[in-house]
Amino acid sequence: MVSNASDPARSGAPIIGITTYLERAQQGVWDVRAAFLPEQYLTGVTASGGIALLLPPQDPDAADAAIAGLDGLVLSGGADVAPELYGDARHPLTDPARTDRDAWEMALFQAAERRRIPVLAICRGLQLVNVARGGTLQQHLPESLGTEKYRIGGGVFAENAVGISANTPFAGIIGETEVTVHSYHHQGIDRLGDGLVAAAHSDDGLVQAFVDTADGHVVGVQWHPEENAEDRRLFADLVSQARAFAAGRKELTR
Repeated sequence: MVSNASDPARSGAPIIGITTYLERAQQGVWDVRAAFLPEQYLTGVTASGGIALLLPPQDPDAADAAIAGLDGLVLSGGADVAPELYGDARHPLTDPARTDRDAWEMALFQAAERRRIPVLAICRGLQLVNVARGGTLQQHLPESLGTEKYRIGGGVFAENAVGISANTPFAGIIGETEVTVHSYHHQGIDRLGDGLVAAAHSDDGLVQAFVDTADGHVVGVQWHPEENAEDRRLFADLVSQARAFAAGRKELTR
């Protein structure tokens, strides 16, 4: 008899939704718009014991139904959040608006908040959560901070040192006072949104991570933890929180 003990579907692995892009893609003779997400996000979830489920942009009215089947949510990186959403004039170097992602991911995050589903917000995801909570962004860091160190271009991730703030839940997740992270962004947090507490900074004062002060579990990082295959701490934490969330939900239905 073959054991199924290692089968995640049979071991109660939590289901983690990950937001995706809609981009043009080519495969053989086909050139179509398709849901796209770098594999590293999937591996971050599955290598940490979760089951990954992709969430491509669609009708925001479907967000509640989509979230209802999840135990955790990853808001992935990508194009800039539209500055119109936080009442700012568009900078010439801000990405063209991706209204499909903005609307869908705002709705997903708000649905996750209502259900207290654990959230890990990565790069664009951190910025989207900040805007959803009423915060604002710096639209072009080379202009506002005078540095290109967060996006060196060419598809190469920059490496930057980040200091971790003590006495926050985030410090417990990371377990160190400083880490080197993979960066690829030209925008960042300006004013923090409601209920968010800065949990990490770079040496120029830019917020590099935040946590939520409410009952839910929301962690946002400005860097790309999926790009560091040797460090799964943030994904492992999300999966652990999602597993606890799933267990609590099962208790309520008994």
